[in-house]
Amino acid sequence: MDMSMGGSSAPLNDSGVDFGNETQAFDFLQLILDDSELQILGNAYARAFWYGIVVVIGVAAIFNIIQVMTLKLRIRMAAKKQVRPARPKNIVMRSIATVTALGREIAYPRISPASGPAWFKVPAFGTILLLLAYLAFVLVLEFANDDVPGGQHYTALGVRSAWLAVAQVPLLILLAGKYNLIGLLTGTSYARLNVLHRWVARMLLLLATIHFGTQNYGWDQYGLRKLEWSTDSCPPTGIAAYAILLWLNLSTLAPFRYFAYEFFVVQHLVTFFGFIIAVMMHLPSTALYSRVYIYIPIVLWFLDRVIRSLRYFYNNVRPGRATFEAMDGDVTRIRITSKQVRSWAPGAYVLLSIPAFGFGQSHPATIASAPTSHSNDLVFILKGHRGFTNHILKSAKSSSALKGREETPPKSYVALIDGPYGGQHSDFAAFDTVVLISGSTGVTFTLSILLDLAHRASTQSLPVRTLEFIWVVKDISWIRWISDELTAANHQLRTAGIETAFSIFVTCDSTFSTFSTDEDKASGCQCDKSLGPCCCIDAADDEGMVPTKSEESAGPAVCSDKSDSILPCATLISGRPSLKPLLWRLLDDAEGETGIAVCGPLGLSTTVRNTVSEISDERAVHKGTGAQGIYLHAEDFSL
Repeated sequence: MDMSMGGSSAPLNDSGVDFGNETQAFDFLQLILDDSELQILGNAYARAFWYGIVVVIGVAAIFNIIQVMTLKLRIRMAAKKQVRPARPKNIVMRSIATVTALGREIAYPRISPASGPAWFKVPAFGTILLLLAYLAFVLVLEFANDDVPGGQHYTALGVRSAWLAVAQVPLLILLAGKYNLIGLLTGTSYARLNVLHRWVARMLLLLATIHFGTQNYGWDQYGLRKLEWSTDSCPPTGIAAYAILLWLNLSTLAPFRYFAYEFFVVQHLVTFFGFIIAVMMHLPSTALYSRVYIYIPIVLWFLDRVIRSLRYFYNNVRPGRATFEAMDGDVTRIRITSKQVRSWAPGAYVLLSIPAFGFGQSHPATIASAPTSHSNDLVFILKGHRGFTNHILKSAKSSSALKGREETPPKSYVALIDGPYGGQHSDFAAFDTVVLISGSTGVTFTLSILLDLAHRASTQSLPVRTLEFIWVVKDISWIRWISDELTAANHQLRTAGIETAFSIFVTCDSTFSTFSTDEDKASGCQCDKSLGPCCCIDAADDEGMVPTKSEESAGPAVCSDKSDSILPCATLISGRPSLKPLLWRLLDDAEGETGIAVCGPLGLSTTVRNTVSEISDERAVHKGTGAQGIYLHAEDFSL
């Protein structure tokens, strides 16, 4: 009896087979399981999957290279004092800008569910479209031309899904590493790739489910499932691998990750190696060469670990020393002096470990400083929640109380640093107009960009003409977290001739009226108490525009060091920002591409995403209207 692969061979059928005879039933089962030809086809489709992945990565890498070269060219043009360096100069660049604008309008929007659990997050439309294309591609590879008739029909489906499933494993590991080739080529951050990593794991689970279901259904057609499970080692090892894979997917859901992150990381690694072992045992002896899809990710994982370990050793061969300062809003300002970690990109983060507050524990923390600020120290602003951050906050408060009673230097602690990572976004120094938007401690991300721009503007000519810094806080006292940094940056930027405006929105502070003296109102501090306490009141002007210093007074806003002032270089406003009119005004005045960065709660980043996409569409950016492009980088607290 022969199987058909779409050629001239007769399809496998059960004619003349007595399934009551165990020997004949077993022989027929072996014919069903025969994958000598099916594995060749499955391997071909697995390779086709990787051809497609390489093409996608290649296209993304080309666009990334073009973007990087364009930004570098703008900075060189600005250094030569050329006018409008952030504006496309020729038909080729304008065509690229048009395609980019269309892609951004589709990719930027995001849905934020009005109800449901807080951990449930819907990806941006761009990510959703990418995932749908990925799903369609894999399903086409699974079911296209899979017309094997007869007894091996479901075996063919199962074998192909098995090959496609094992082909996902290298991609799974590539997307998981903090040092990985995909991120390097495409300029995509680890945080974004990690979202794709979780969806590849779900695709792997889907393919494993198809493999498990089709195989068992095919055996059931002839009443052979019990015989297969009792005589073959593949089903037990397969169900073990499937159970581990199912747990891997369930445990990566947000509630599990957030419950005890350090435990999640350890169990995730242990469970993954259990999955690899189970898969190796499950792969049939007739297709051992399929193990190449397992060997490759093992090598990639160890390579990532070796690089991380070497860098970790280098960073901490002379450990940094950390000092704490307790600040309003249950926030700890951490300053680390490190002789090893001397450079990082704006917006980068580290995995911070302070053994005195939990050995083996690390916490992701965005670096609020720039390498050129704070004497090259690393500065972090961490809000106390539970565990690591709460222990640090308590220590900072006790140190502050002790310092108030005695003249003693601040206590320092050993700080171990893994990183820096991230900071993979476009260079904001290459845009005509820069808008930095943040909420709460998300200001650490935008502050590092601001400090970097301020320093570079003081040493060289940049394309940047206008900078708007927007910070949304609950309490006015939070401004003191970074008041010195904002004062210094404002001075540097204005000295360099960059039009600068700082707007701070206070959403819920019942004491805001205390600051609403005539002098403060003249400095832009507003609080409308007609609706009750000064909390979440829209204090924009009649057109919804955010007032700026230049609009309120003829003279420039100059920061003052007076101890009785809040932050005279900033406009303080009660309520939340009305982003659309604000951004529209800035874009009307822009002479080149605008760069927007946002970091904060999901609601804030979602609002900015949707507003930017809407404005880009309404203004017909790079579609013959003269409206210039809008680049957006959204850095969420968690993805």
